[in-house]
Amino acid sequence: MGCKLFDLSGKTAVITGAGGVLAGALTGYLAAEGVKIAALDLREDAIEPRAGVTPYKCNVLDEENLAQVYDSVMEKFGRVDILINGAGGNMPGATIAPDQTIFDLKSSDYSKVLDLNLKGTLLPTLTFARAMKEQKYGVIINFSSMAATQPLTRVVGYGNAKAAIDNLTRFLAVEMATKFSPKIRVNAIAPGFFVTNQNRTLLTTPDGGYTPRGESVINKTPQRRFGNPEEIFGCIHYLISDAAEFVTGTIIPVDGGFSAFSGV
Repeated sequence: MGCKLFDLSGKTAVITGAGGVLAGALTGYLAAEGVKIAALDLREDAIEPRAGVTPYKCNVLDEENLAQVYDSVMEKFGRVDILINGAGGNMPGATIAPDQTIFDLKSSDYSKVLDLNLKGTLLPTLTFARAMKEQKYGVIINFSSMAATQPLTRVVGYGNAKAAIDNLTRFLAVEMATKFSPKIRVNAIAPGFFVTNQNRTLLTTPDGGYTPRGESVINKTPQRRFGNPEEIFGCIHYLISDAAEFVTGTIIPVDGGFSAFSGV
């Protein structure tokens, strides 16, 4: 029985941001577990070719594009069991550099970062959860962040958007369970610090050392290291499996203890 609880083979998953470091690695892991995957990214060529993975070029902020991809996915797979909202990101104008203050924030870039992370989670959900509504079954996983609950210096736009995703996750968990089916679940993971293309220069130096910001992160992480992409696999596997049938509306940190440590 234990093995069946965690068996994902034969399920169909839609993964947005599948060309990125974390969502891309997750795509490979789930494909190896027997999941049939529709991998979405703005740059289709960023999606690594793999058996069991069908790539789709998709702008998660374009509702017409999302609708077209939804139709293609349903034609090919016939259902959507899992949606993983991995698309997101940041941009310099929505951050506060060490020699800047909040008054240097570019409101246009701030709005773009809010849209990419928040609307980039909501719009795919509104699109692909239509299948779950009809099936009366499905699992949605959102990506939160350490910046959602502990405001981090510099990343104001990104942190604000991720805090909103926490709220959206809980709202959707209630909405889907009470109005459509208790078998539709919505959860999020809150990754700690993983070195990605987005934050590499913020955290590490060209010679492999840590920047001052990277050192600050390591000092507040009890495990004293950054995470590896594969270390999100187990948590997400659990959340999308039948082992988590009574788990919805949660945000689970995968952070080496960062969120538990006050720094003192």
